[in-house]
Amino acid sequence: MHSLLDLNWWQLLLVTLGLTHITIAAVTIFLHRAQAHRALDLGSVPSHFFRFWLWLTTGMVTREWVAVHRKHHAKCETEEDPHSPQVEGLNRVLWGGALLYRKATQDSEMLDKYGRGTPDDWLERKLYAPMPWLGITIMLLVDLLLFGLPGLLVWGVQMIWIPFWAAGVINGLAHFRGYRNWNTTDASTNIAPWGILIGGEELHNNHHAFASSARLSYKWYEFDIGWFYIRLLEILGMAKVRKVAPKIRVIPEKMTVDLDTVSAVLGNRLQVLSNFARQVVRPVLKAELCDSESACRKKYRAARKLLANQAVLDAAAREKLQRILQESQALATVYQYQQRLSQLWERTAASQEVRLESLQEWIRQAEATGVDALERFAHQLRGYTVKPR
Repeated sequence: MHSLLDLNWWQLLLVTLGLTHITIAAVTIFLHRAQAHRALDLGSVPSHFFRFWLWLTTGMVTREWVAVHRKHHAKCETEEDPHSPQVEGLNRVLWGGALLYRKATQDSEMLDKYGRGTPDDWLERKLYAPMPWLGITIMLLVDLLLFGLPGLLVWGVQMIWIPFWAAGVINGLAHFRGYRNWNTTDASTNIAPWGILIGGEELHNNHHAFASSARLSYKWYEFDIGWFYIRLLEILGMAKVRKVAPKIRVIPEKMTVDLDTVSAVLGNRLQVLSNFARQVVRPVLKAELCDSESACRKKYRAARKLLANQAVLDAAAREKLQRILQESQALATVYQYQQRLSQLWERTAASQEVRLESLQEWIRQAEATGVDALERFAHQLRGYTVKPR
């Protein structure tokens, strides 16, 4: 069969990876960050291009994808979650994620509730939404025309790329295995610190912590290639970032706990509590419960897990936590101040002045506990402020 391009096998491989990467970029930038979470506004040129490309390479309908994803965030890790491996099992989501997605899209009530604000122009109503099969058929013909019979393989890879990597790996592994920067209430994880193959979606725990952020990387060593593309589009005037995750910075010489401190602390719950876990809970746990013996290390890991997941502990787990706390007065003190710190966010009806007084009292008392790690954290809290983008 004749083809327009005469490519050897490695050239064909590079072209295939390039084509699938464009599809990944379209999913993460257009469907996920721009449409589902409104983290950025895309210009008409990239917006229409991504929509057209997804029609060719996936046949997915924007409204359906957005609705399913928004419901996933609203009902995460519950029976109503469209694709939670904690509910459905890892294998079913990893290998059958596309089927779970398709099943979810059959719920018209869900589409109406969660699919609002997506494109509703003539192209969407007359072409993209009613004829998704036409796009992937055109893609097949184009691949055959360009590459000959190997184009069938290229097309096959294009068709399974998103069902496997997005519907399977991200929805499955990224809620089952990996590291966590943030103690979110769901099971989300970061699969890897370098988000390249799946467009930055590998940083899934970061995303669940700050769902409306256009940037999925957070730590200095993390890389989100989707954010790189967004910044390029922004420089070219084709995109405008609406929101990114805030970053806390510490001003060491700042000693006064004022309304700026309150704004930085109470406006950034996950960062503050994660810093408390890393700077206070971990060192106190190690100092109080651990030495070189494996049994002690096991106890440390158990206590750390219990302290990090207090919101979802059952009665047996809470009883186990209390037994561990009874072994160490310092650890019990840390736990008490961790609880009191969490309660600061529960005073939603309180005025700024009341919140300021509560934070000042917490810091003052924490600095007098005699627990070195807790005192250092409380002192550092005085200098908290939000770093501008």
